[in-house]
Amino acid sequence: MELKLKDGDYLPDGYGGMVRLEGEEALLQRVLFRLTARRGALPFLPDLGSQLYRLGRERPAVRAAAARQYVAEALAQEPVTVTEVTLGNAGGGRLEVTVFLEGQGRQMQAAVTL
Repeated sequence: MELKLKDGDYLPDGYGGMVRLEGEEALLQRVLFRLTARRGALPFLPDLGSQLYRLGRERPAVRAAAARQYVAEALAQEPVTVTEVTLGNAGGGRLEVTVFLEGQGRQMQAAVTL
């Protein structure tokens, strides 16, 4: 069971506790956290997170391959299978990475804007 995060804060349940997630929602939240956290930023968890923040420095010709590599590396500890990673333009010089995956017998999708 996971505590729900919204905009970097735990979400209160209105009864003095925090909203909890289970199953697919908890898995998807962990996936999003691993994709958005910068790998190496947490000293006691150096393997947590991704290197997706580096995509802007990569040559356009190798960005898609780098994105697939960074996603696979970030999600190696999660019980999911990455089926596809796509890159798109989010405007303003930003990239959107969309990850299609299978986990808990279902197909899911997570999108991260960098």
